[in-house]
Amino acid sequence: MLGYHNRPAETAGALRNGWLHTGDLGRLDEEGRLYVIDRKKDMIISGGENIYSIEVENALCEHPHVLEVAVIGVPDALLGEALLAIVVPRNGAAISESDLIVHCRTLIGGYKIPRRFIISDRLPRTNMGKVMKNVLRDTYRDRT
Repeated sequence: MLGYHNRPAETAGALRNGWLHTGDLGRLDEEGRLYVIDRKKDMIISGGENIYSIEVENALCEHPHVLEVAVIGVPDALLGEALLAIVVPRNGAAISESDLIVHCRTLIGGYKIPRRFIISDRLPRTNMGKVMKNVLRDTYRDRT
């Protein structure tokens, strides 16, 4: 990769010493297999714990009434960041915050359960279909 088209600042941030820094976080298992965990910018640090948004999103998506979800970090005076889940229900199903919390307790640690939930009819997406978490962060940063 030579750089991002007409975006020199982003190119300088991504290309350093001949290496492309993608922002992906991963781990190697004992046999040397690489697993991509999450994007660095999507990792949430809450109460000193690293929380990977994709893990929380996957847990919430296992709920039968959830079509899709995005989890972001929002400012929190006590924790630094708190988890906020923006949830799109499946086919107009009714979802309560308490149902989602109970569901999460069976799948992930308590510190990973979102503090707030927002029910929405859709998530903002790029032309390529990727959820625009930056838009969600800007939208909900000051509303929590």
